[in-house]
Amino acid sequence: MLGAAGTLLLAAMVAAQVATGLHPRPILLTSVVVLLLAASAVAFAAAAHTLPRAVAAFAAAVAAGYAAEWVGVRTGFPFGDYHYTELLQPQLGDVPVVVALAWGGMGLAAHAVAAAAVPGSRAARIVVGAVALTAWDLFLDPQMIRLGLWVWHEPGPYRGVPLENFAGWLAVSLVMMALVDRIVARPQARGTGLVTLYTVMAVMETVGFAAVFEPPDPLVAAAGGTGMGLFALLAWRRRWRK
Repeated sequence: MLGAAGTLLLAAMVAAQVATGLHPRPILLTSVVVLLLAASAVAFAAAAHTLPRAVAAFAAAVAAGYAAEWVGVRTGFPFGDYHYTELLQPQLGDVPVVVALAWGGMGLAAHAVAAAAVPGSRAARIVVGAVALTAWDLFLDPQMIRLGLWVWHEPGPYRGVPLENFAGWLAVSLVMMALVDRIVARPQARGTGLVTLYTVMAVMETVGFAAVFEPPDPLVAAAGGTGMGLFALLAWRRRWRK
């Protein structure tokens, strides 16, 4: 039942994501995508680990992501100097709520990818999950900058994103993966829903930057598609070999 709910929510997220690529001002739809992403991730995690564990892991990931953003917009650490515009609402302490929810949803998905790719080692799961989550930001930051949702005070070399940002993402993601792994990691975990969610995001973002967004951006499509695609492939390869 929970797995079916996750699948329906994922399908709705795909539809909303397609609409964001076609809509001239897709800010509201962006928030809808994040809400569906988060709900789908929790449903899939609940099917694999039980609902209490899924909710606890999601809450831990959201809290870690929000705390990093709250500190980041005030100090510039650990991502670099940036601020959110007023477009994403509601905001709590100058941080849009949907940003924290996005950390939570993709945090669960990245952890599941790592658990599928390197199931035998907790340390490896944490590291692989952190890098898999950071790979998502190869898409996320360029897309959100395009939409005017946040602004870097000192633009960097990757479509305006400073390299410090990715180091910060990796550091926050390591903490997040450790928290999630402590709560949900079990050898008996079932299902491929979260790995599917991660894979769908990789495919959608790649196609979006390659052919849907105006103007297209082959560099971001290649960088993000390669980064996320590698981790998705590793996760599915382990599944296929069973």
